[in-house]
Amino acid sequence: MNGITLTLRTLRRGERHLAHDLVAVAERHRTEHEVHHVATDLARRSREHVRRIAEVAAEHGAKLGDLPDHCADGVFATLRKKASEAVAHRPEPGLLLLRDLRALHVAAAENSLHWEMPAQAAQASGDSGLLAPASSCHPETLRQMRWTNTMIKNLSPQILTSL
Repeated sequence: MNGITLTLRTLRRGERHLAHDLVAVAERHRTEHEVHHVATDLARRSREHVRRIAEVAAEHGAKLGDLPDHCADGVFATLRKKASEAVAHRPEPGLLLLRDLRALHVAAAENSLHWEMPAQAAQASGDSGLLAPASSCHPETLRQMRWTNTMIKNLSPQILTSL
């Protein structure tokens, strides 16, 4: 397995996990409408990144294998909904939200670094097939990071001083 394939496999796994975590956070914090809607949209983007990564890997002759889709599983969706209802009644849902946003930010930052690697390799080798998805997906990953960072900045003062 070459370095590009290994990096794409790692990146796909990271985007897949981020999509799953975004859906879980959206459901867990369903009562926070902005969090719910934006996280759901960002999860859709990460799932699209997973698809694009598989396409570029196939173009490079690499088969990454199938990943199970846990996000669509009805049992998990029901559990996430029940958990979000329980969280709304706990005294510290704000702390949980900050923790979730921090974890999302760290996951998006890791994915950002992994997008940077094939982009740099593509520029060095003149591989436009590899550069195209990196050029379109990486900015969306940066958007995920900006959103989590902004939410943490906006929510931290209120949540942390109200304890």
